[in-house]
Amino acid sequence: MKKNILKNVAVVALAGIALTACNKSQPQVDQKAENQKAPTSLKVAYVEVDSIMTRYTFAKDYSALLQKKSQNIQNTINAKGQALQEAAANFQQKVQANAYTRDQAQAIQAGLQKQQQDLQGLQQRLSNEFQAETEKYNKALHDSIAHYLTVYNKDKHFSLIFSKQGDNLLYADKAYDITSDVVAGLNKAYKKNEK
Repeated sequence: MKKNILKNVAVVALAGIALTACNKSQPQVDQKAENQKAPTSLKVAYVEVDSIMTRYTFAKDYSALLQKKSQNIQNTINAKGQALQEAAANFQQKVQANAYTRDQAQAIQAGLQKQQQDLQGLQQRLSNEFQAETEKYNKALHDSIAHYLTVYNKDKHFSLIFSKQGDNLLYADKAYDITSDVVAGLNKAYKKNEK
C-alpha cells in the first residue's frame, strides 16, 4: 500500500510539472492588441461572385477569350495528333506489305516517335501558356474588384465585405447584398478604361 501511495504522489508530481511546463509554452497576448479598441458598430455587406462572373463585362470578355484560346489549343493538338495517327497507320500498313527495308522502317519509326515527343512537348507548352494566361486573368480580375471595392467603400464605410460564392455563407440577408452596385460600378470603370 505504501508503494501505491508513493506511485500516486510521483504521478501527481509529474502531472504538476507537465502542467507548469505547458502553461509556460502558451502564446503570450500582445499588449498592443489588447489596448486597441474594436469598432463599436460593424457594418457588413456581401457580393455574389457568381453574379460578377456573369454580369461584369471584363469577366465575360476575358472568359470568352480564354474559352476561344482553349478551343484553339485543343484543335491544334487534335489536328496534329490525328495527322500523327494517320502517319503511324500508314507506316504500319507499309511495314506489313514489306514496302520498307529494315533500315528505312527503323528510320521512319524513329521519326514517328520524335513527332510523338514533339506533340507531347507542344501540348505541355501550350498547357503551361494557357495556365499562365488564366492566372494572369484571375489576378487582373481580383485586382480590379479589390481596387473598385476600395474606391466604393470610401463613401459606404463597410467594416467587412464578404464574397458569397455558392453556399459559403450559410445565411445572408438580401439587405446586405451590394452585388448590383458593385457590378454596375465595375462595368462603368471597365468601359472608361476601354476608351
